[in-house]
Order: sequence, then C-alpha cells, then structure tokens
Amino acid sequence: MKIWKHFLTITEHKILVMRHCFRIGLYRQGLFHDLSKYMPSEFIPGCRYYQGYRSPNNAEREDRGYSSAWLHHKGRNKHHYEYWIDYSLEPRKGMTGMKMPNRYVAEMMMDRMAASKIYKKGRYNQHQPLCYYEKGKDGYMIHPETRALLEYLLHMLDKKGEDYTFAYIRRYIVGKKEYPRIPDRYKARKEAGKEMGSKK
Repeated sequence: MKIWKHFLTITEHKILVMRHCFRIGLYRQGLFHDLSKYMPSEFIPGCRYYQGYRSPNNAEREDRGYSSAWLHHKGRNKHHYEYWIDYSLEPRKGMTGMKMPNRYVAEMMMDRMAASKIYKKGRYNQHQPLCYYEKGKDGYMIHPETRALLEYLLHMLDKKGEDYTFAYIRRYIVGKKEYPRIPDRYKARKEAGKEMGSKK
C-alpha cells in the first residue's frame, strides 16, 4: 500500500480546493472539504488502490466491481451531485437528481478544477475540467437546472479563464438562494433534460 503517496495526494487536493473556496468566499466549506477521505473506510482503500494519475476509486471498481470508498464518500459530501440522488416526486417513478443548493454547486466546481490540476499536474490547462465532464456527462443523474448551471460554469472557465470564473461565482452564486440567470442556450439544455426525463 502506498500510504504516504496517497496521503500527500488527497492533502494536496484538499488544500487546493480550500484555496479555491477561499477565493470565492466559501470559507467553512473550504476548511471542511473532503475530510471523510481521512476516515479508515476511505483512506485504506485509497492507499491500497493508489496509482497517482487517476482516482483510486476507479481501480477499486475494476478489482471489486464497486468502490467501497466512493460509496462511503458520496453519502457524506454534499458537493457531489450523487449525494442529491433521491426518489422522484414526479409522476415518473424512480431515482432522480435533486436540485443542488448554490453553495454546493460552487464547491463542486472548485473540486473539479482542483482534481484536474492534481492528476494532470504540469499539463493542466483551463480546458480540461470541461473535457473531463464531456466524457461522462451522458451518464450523470443530475437535476436539469444544476446540470445547466454546472455546464455554464465549465464553459465559462474554458473560454474566459479562472480569474473571471471565480469572480462570477463569488458575485452571483455564493450567498445567493436562487440560481443566476444564464444564457438561453444553457436553458435550452435544461429544458431538453426535463423532456428526456419525462419520457423515461
């Protein structure tokens, strides 16, 4: 088991997310981000499956068919959209993504940026968080409005960079109850998501 390497990786990630969160005004969330990764149920599998270039959760899934560390993690960290999956109250039965509060969407964005920086290291650029999202987005069980906002922020980062995106999140998302108004093309994606959901 690569105990020290895993400890350094998750701690570097945590510190980076904290710095990002502080820049947008999420001080408490920045301090408490991902503390569950230091609990034995997450830390031990992380050491056992550590690879350095990707999440050890993926390696654990390939070996065991599931990730025990991830199942523990997603139920305790509200910045993951998977935390917000619940039974639908709509006529369509089954599991669905619930709308995430603004502050957790903001933390999710900081988390995604930091993860890309940790695993890409010196090869990181502002386009990679969007590229990573695009590869898996079709399988995400996420609320249409939350999806639209996340995609808007990822495209903003991709086109305008980190400083602009941080300033936008601090001004229009952190501390606000309602989602900000976003361009029509992202709203169209949101409505399409609702329609797709109603047909399932």
